Amino acid sequence: MAEQAESQAEIYSKPGCPYTRALKRKLQHDGTPFVEHNVENDPAKLRRMLELNGGQRLVPTIVLGGDVSVGFHGS
Repeated sequence: MAEQAESQAEIYSKPGCPYTRALKRKLQHDGTPFVEHNVENDPAKLRRMLELNGGQRLVPTIVLGGDVSVGFHGS
């Protein structure tokens, strides 16, 4: 069960973000499970995103396998 949690991505996002949409399509294509957090509607998730990414108000912020990355440019 812990292995599944490590392989699940967390996406911190805002509605309408085209980069977040592209990221979710890629994760779905790759079969990577994910949970999405809307930072626009949830102040606690916004605070957590800012803690994770060094205070950047940029989405998507992605946490996967303990690594944090900001932005998605496709691949």
